[in-house]
Amino acid sequence: MAKQPPPPGLPLRIKAAEKLRDVLGGAHFSPLTSDDLPDGRDRAIANRLVTTALRRHGQIDVILAELLDRGLPRKSGSFEAVMRLSLAQLVWLPDLGAHSALFLAVEALKRDTKAAHLTGLANAVLRRAQAESLRYLDLPDHLLIPDALKPGWSALYGEEAIDRFAAALIAGASLDLTLRDEDPELVAALGGVPVMADTVRIETRDRPVEAMPGYAEGRFWVQDAAAAIPARLIDLPQGARVLDLCAAPGGKTAQLAKAGYRVTALDSDATRLMRLKDNIDRLGYTAEIVTADAANYAPREKFDAALLDAPCSATGTFRRHPEVLWRRTREDIMGRAALQRRLIANAAASLNPGGILVYCVCSLEPEEGEAQLPWVLAHQTGLEPFKIDPAELNDLEGAVTTDGCVRTHPGLVTKDGGALDGFFVARFRRRA
Repeated sequence: MAKQPPPPGLPLRIKAAEKLRDVLGGAHFSPLTSDDLPDGRDRAIANRLVTTALRRHGQIDVILAELLDRGLPRKSGSFEAVMRLSLAQLVWLPDLGAHSALFLAVEALKRDTKAAHLTGLANAVLRRAQAESLRYLDLPDHLLIPDALKPGWSALYGEEAIDRFAAALIAGASLDLTLRDEDPELVAALGGVPVMADTVRIETRDRPVEAMPGYAEGRFWVQDAAAAIPARLIDLPQGARVLDLCAAPGGKTAQLAKAGYRVTALDSDATRLMRLKDNIDRLGYTAEIVTADAANYAPREKFDAALLDAPCSATGTFRRHPEVLWRRTREDIMGRAALQRRLIANAAASLNPGGILVYCVCSLEPEEGEAQLPWVLAHQTGLEPFKIDPAELNDLEGAVTTDGCVRTHPGLVTKDGGALDGFFVARFRRRA
């Protein structure tokens, strides 16, 4: 007897559950690709399910706590991931159909030996959720931001920050591109809007980046508008030697090469450096690529500038990586802040007298940003502040702080009305 094909929609549901389960287990979120699901429509639905479940994580926590009297079953395989996907569909994606949310959840669990015994529970819980879906739709958006983050963010970014951040989380991130050359025709072909300097924003897209006009010819690279700010704060003559620390995947390396500098791109991850090299080659730029630890790298020849995009909690990227909101602990943040200080000290040691150091993190946590400035002044006597003038960011003057640093966050609106990732940038000069 021939084997029956799976019900329509089940393969994408299982793939989506596998992806969400991996992220819940600690993996970094990245969208499903054609290797996971060859059919473009299936892939789009699966990614929509996963991203909605991640963005609505805090609200789904409340729903699960209400519907599961005993909490999530232990050692239950894909149960939690399947339930979160189905709840996301029932409450926030009704266009995908309530029936398929229930039916495909049960079918997916049947095929997981560690969760098959929970199909009855899943069916009962999801039917209750279906009956209450309109009430759940009214769950307050402030639930999307973990309670542990709210006091600090409200104090630093204002009382309305939580509402603005929740709105940015739901909206997600647009696609920002940095152009290799000024090219109005390309901007028009991409359907983009200039945001600041050479950054163009694509609000909606119907194709992969690789299929966009100009990609194969190396006429742009993907880079959030906020992430493009730090490299622009190095202003040196062409031919200056610049060290890009923690460089992969290479957006800032490309900016430095575009400016005409002789760039050394350093990262400890050889695999990520291969991606950097591919990007640089596609763009037609050159850079010396070094695999090394930025904490103890000792160059034979000093540099005129160093750009340190330090490892951090990455809470500023929650629009594209919602999972970071629920992962970061105070101990984790403080540990990263300590690593950043070691990296700052070693980056300073790599500079010629008078050399420029630009330090940045894609974090919203003051311990990784604002608090590093007084530490540098107290412990790095060879460095002095090199304040950033608001005129250097004439498209985003409000991002420059009274200390002469840059602070962006998802509640800060650009001239096109869009949001930004959270970044902190400080600039120093090595004393002669």
